[in-house]
Amino acid sequence: MPAEPAVGGVPRPRPVPYDPQLEPGLAACRELIEGIPLRAATILANRAHFATIVPPLETVIGDHPVEFEHVRVPGPAGAPEVELTVLRPRGEVRDAPGIYSIHGGGMVLGNRFFGAAGLVEDVVRYGAVAVTVEYRLAPEHPAPAAVEDCYAGLLWFAEHAAELGVDAGRIVVSGSSAGGGLSAGVALLARDRGGPALAGQVLDCPMLDDRNESVSSRQYDGIGIWDRNNNDTAWNAILGADRGTDAVSPYAAPARADDLSGLPPAFITVGAAEVFRDEALAYASGIWATGGQAELHVWAGGYHGFTGFSPDAEASRAAAAVRDSWLRRVLGQGGRCP
Repeated sequence: MPAEPAVGGVPRPRPVPYDPQLEPGLAACRELIEGIPLRAATILANRAHFATIVPPLETVIGDHPVEFEHVRVPGPAGAPEVELTVLRPRGEVRDAPGIYSIHGGGMVLGNRFFGAAGLVEDVVRYGAVAVTVEYRLAPEHPAPAAVEDCYAGLLWFAEHAAELGVDAGRIVVSGSSAGGGLSAGVALLARDRGGPALAGQVLDCPMLDDRNESVSSRQYDGIGIWDRNNNDTAWNAILGADRGTDAVSPYAAPARADDLSGLPPAFITVGAAEVFRDEALAYASGIWATGGQAELHVWAGGYHGFTGFSPDAEASRAAAAVRDSWLRRVLGQGGRCP
């Protein structure tokens, strides 16, 4: 494979070029979120900046027929309570699908309102009740804090499904980036602990593998809005000295799981031009190897999280359409998106 100049003494494989239609959105995303490189000493500064770009939930909801409430629920054993926000269609809700949403940010940045615009759209589109979870961030709270908080919130959602107007048999867990990795971890926990029987898992550009050694991770070393260096910083914060060793739990880094059988159907989507491409492919292949169900989409020239910043590009419209198709099949809803 042709190589570009060495980075840190190691030749970097030539990166996949970006889709030209996506490049304006990528530039806008860089301008919005990139200021201080994400390194161990700058996590707090990045976190503070990140907080300024997440709009209030009331602003996101606007005129949509969606109402919300904040609740505090029991956390993991010996840990603080977990704060959730429940979003639902206005009026009476019965037998609705449930969407349990886990935010991105490398498990070191962000809050439960990051990505809320897409969640509001899902509430309206599917008549769903959605829950978004506030989990503890690293390095102050290393693994397994984040995934255990997320699992505790899921338990509450499933146990209170009836009073929320939710069909407990139609709950999916969903997340992007770190949220995708945590969604995979929650699905593994639910399987292994006999927890809620999830209808599916949506893993969007998921952060799955602490080893950060894939070809795609090396292609995007110093390139893109979430590059190999950011990934190193985040995983070091999450796992500390355990990173890269056999002590890493598959619930914290799902790529470490030896057994991917018995999992709910997975929808896995990723850009071809980003760090997480190869680990997403490997995870889908691991599910298929056990006879499980996974639908995988790899978008040519797609950067990390491209659908959010380039929503009008052809690739983004196609990605939204296939996600809608999969969710309607898993949730048992026919017809087309209104």
